[in-house]
Amino acid sequence: MEYPSIAGGTTVLLGLLGSCVAPGPPKHGGKTMDELAEEYVKLVLAVGQHDPDYVDAYYGPPAWRGAAASEERDLETLARTAERLCATVGSTPPTPGGDDLVELRHRYLHTQLRSVAARIALLDGAKMSFDEEARALYDAEPPTYSDAYFQERIDRLDRLLPGGGPLVERYAAFKQDYVIPTDRLDTVFQAAIDECRKRTSRYLELPENENFTVEYVTDKSWSGYNWYQGDSQSLIQVNTDLPIYIDRAIDLACHEGYPGHHVYNALLEKHLVRDRGWVEFSVYPLFSPQSLVAEGTANYGIAVAFPGDSRLAFERDVLFPLAGLDPDTARRYHQVQREFAVLSYAGNEAARRYLDGEIDAARAARHLMKYALMPRARAEQRVRFIDQYRSYVINYNFGQDLVRRWVKAQAGGDEPDRTWAAFQSLLSSPRLPGDLQAGE
Repeated sequence: MEYPSIAGGTTVLLGLLGSCVAPGPPKHGGKTMDELAEEYVKLVLAVGQHDPDYVDAYYGPPAWRGAAASEERDLETLARTAERLCATVGSTPPTPGGDDLVELRHRYLHTQLRSVAARIALLDGAKMSFDEEARALYDAEPPTYSDAYFQERIDRLDRLLPGGGPLVERYAAFKQDYVIPTDRLDTVFQAAIDECRKRTSRYLELPENENFTVEYVTDKSWSGYNWYQGDSQSLIQVNTDLPIYIDRAIDLACHEGYPGHHVYNALLEKHLVRDRGWVEFSVYPLFSPQSLVAEGTANYGIAVAFPGDSRLAFERDVLFPLAGLDPDTARRYHQVQREFAVLSYAGNEAARRYLDGEIDAARAARHLMKYALMPRARAEQRVRFIDQYRSYVINYNFGQDLVRRWVKAQAGGDEPDRTWAAFQSLLSSPRLPGDLQAGE
């Protein structure tokens, strides 16, 4: 099945994309960037009335959220608002003065508005291919890999786990020895969180009142989620539907907490909302370019916090004993997990084919089992995630790759102080995917 670039739904989007890409003479009528930013926030909140997943976080004036709920503007009206705002910001030059963040702010708002327009179009019935949607929503062009690419790597991985039966079954059997027992889960997670915070605060100045709580939930399509509350507070939920393996403790503690989503949101709030008064950062539209940076920094933050063999050492010496696992096997487990990480992009390929109509949900799950080596239950959970979040999957691996390359380029190597300095500059600035690719 082939999808046209834009088909059905609102007819405004074609004109909108043109005006955003090639703005004409200034039309802002004297409006300041702060006034345009306020309109952007109110637009995002209004779109959230049509899409319950859209507004991931908001800590601006409560009255604005209340107004969005009471006005109930239709999608066509919102599309016209997005078109006007996008064209206005595109034709409003940044305030001169040599402040790089001011220029980044301008580009951020313009790019986010283009994404808002695309999301409105999708909600109104527009059809886009996986790649078109990724470009429109996340300002990113994800790479494509063939089945042969993954099969070549699976053939190499096959030798890591000798024995009979399909590799996916051998891999699942191997990992069964590394499940965190339910009654030890919170103890292990709290130890991981404490270590991640200690390592992060060694290099980053965190807000004094920052904190988060952890809840354990079920019946979700994701494994973990950070719900940022504002004022440097977060609620982190961990999904316990499926077994949680020992490596997920650090993964989730870093990704959702330190130096991941919790720190990213807290630093944006401190440096951009509170210190500069840039209200557009008080709202976080999930399906937007900001998410590629958010997920990319959250994933790459794991390696920043635990460089070299330091992760292995902490898991072996602290987390394995807390979980009641044999620490003598930690190095072997770590090696296998590191090698199997090369299959990360197999999930993107399953999502691409599924959303483009080339395969159905059952075949998407089988693709994940074959090329991502997921057990059936985990593969089916991932398909549910794709149903809910669609091309969002690119933000985890492709986002991590872009962030890694940018940080290394800025740091000029792997020296910890320079790495953390580059990482912090990304966490507390309005950089987006295009900026990462331009700065490599």
